[in-house]
Amino acid sequence: MKKAMFISSTGGHLSELLQLKSMFKKYDYYLVTEKTKSNIGLINKYSNKVKFLVYGNKSHFLSYFFIFPYNCVKSLYLYFRIRPKIIITTGAHTCVPMCYIGKLFGSKVIYIETFANIESKTLTGRLIYPIADLFIVQWESMLKLYKNAIYGGWIY
Repeated sequence: MKKAMFISSTGGHLSELLQLKSMFKKYDYYLVTEKTKSNIGLINKYSNKVKFLVYGNKSHFLSYFFIFPYNCVKSLYLYFRIRPKIIITTGAHTCVPMCYIGKLFGSKVIYIETFANIESKTLTGRLIYPIADLFIVQWESMLKLYKNAIYGGWIY
């Protein structure tokens, strides 16, 4: 069974990612997100299949300046520990290092642009688009912005 990593930031991105949980049974899967009070309960549901990065918020630049490099190193560690063949993500900043690490070492990267954007690119989308093996948008209007994207419809 192929190993797959499902990774996203906490909050809405994680909510979107968890809409794909029916796909988990098709893979030897791992779920990676940021550790927060609101999602620590994922351990009860997914046991040793959930891994956490440190929660970081770009609006708190000073702390994020230290958290982001730490998460890059931890992403490298998790990548080599899990060795996924496929990385599936709904964003945001937490997934970028993992997607680049994965691409560098031969994993397929599948990015799903957030449901929240209808007419503008996200920063994460702009960063992942050049390396994604499959780039999925949830709104047809986004096909104008991402020429090689696939319209997949809504996750919800």
